[in-house]
Amino acid sequence: MKFLFFSAGLLAFANPIQPAKLVGPCATARQAQVEARPTSQLARSAALQAEVARAVAGFAGTVGVAVQEVETGASAQVNGQAHLPMQSVYKFPLALAVLHQVELGRLQLDQELLLRPADLLPNTWSPLRERYPAGNVRVPLREVLRYTVSESDNNGCDILFRLLGGPAAVQAYVRSLGVADVHIAATEEEMHRREDVQYTNWATPAAMCQLFANFSRGRYLAPASRAVLWQMLATSPSGLKRLRAGVPAGTEVAHKTGTSGTNAAGLTAATNDAGLLTLPNGQHVAVVVFVTNATAPEEASESLIAAVSRVVWRHFTAKS
Repeated sequence: MKFLFFSAGLLAFANPIQPAKLVGPCATARQAQVEARPTSQLARSAALQAEVARAVAGFAGTVGVAVQEVETGASAQVNGQAHLPMQSVYKFPLALAVLHQVELGRLQLDQELLLRPADLLPNTWSPLRERYPAGNVRVPLREVLRYTVSESDNNGCDILFRLLGGPAAVQAYVRSLGVADVHIAATEEEMHRREDVQYTNWATPAAMCQLFANFSRGRYLAPASRAVLWQMLATSPSGLKRLRAGVPAGTEVAHKTGTSGTNAAGLTAATNDAGLLTLPNGQHVAVVVFVTNATAPEEASESLIAAVSRVVWRHFTAKS
């Protein structure tokens, strides 16, 4: 296994492979399919929009929601273009960036990273630190990535940022995907120093929904890498009272949560969940719910996220 020290600016990002454009008769046929989209699908999107809007109405905070059925495109948004703090949801695009580098051959999932004591900061959420409290240990990249995605480890997150060259490098990668409204500017350590820094890591619900939907479609990663990340998202133990709480037990939910905690003034900057629900027919729905600057207890924000998930599930599983 390869041993690697962290080095800022170590890696450069290449533009991902873009899907080929259809031309000639194929393009004409595809255009005809688009133009012939049934009005029933538009009506379904309108119905979903109304159902989601009712679910979030009157909440004591800003609620941003974006929903898109991956296979059909049926969608709904509430405050879908608002710039809202991601908190740890940004570990999902970070993971995409890491796996992109693996596919380019610049990283390997089984290469070993040296965890130094300085990498394992105290006073932050870090199951990785609890596992290796003394540091000075070599850990496979795959394990650090799993801790970061599945268990939302903050030290693991910043180790990966350093590996890639910092937040700016990950931001550049996300832009290369054609996603404009995801802004990654600060590490977990920087967010912990000052409360207002968390607002520099923002996304619109619509953009994060696009990121998850296109991940599901296989547009960003090769099948093997996509399967690795999907498994990490689907086996996360976090957010059991959020998106997972709105769907039947046993439903696959591949998601990433984000949580700010509540400050001394009683304001909760971010209670978030974003991911993919797998429907009984095998299709998928991308769902993003960001609850921002809430004065209600965090439990109420989690219940709201579950309510949106429940509405979405019922909408797409109802018999026509």
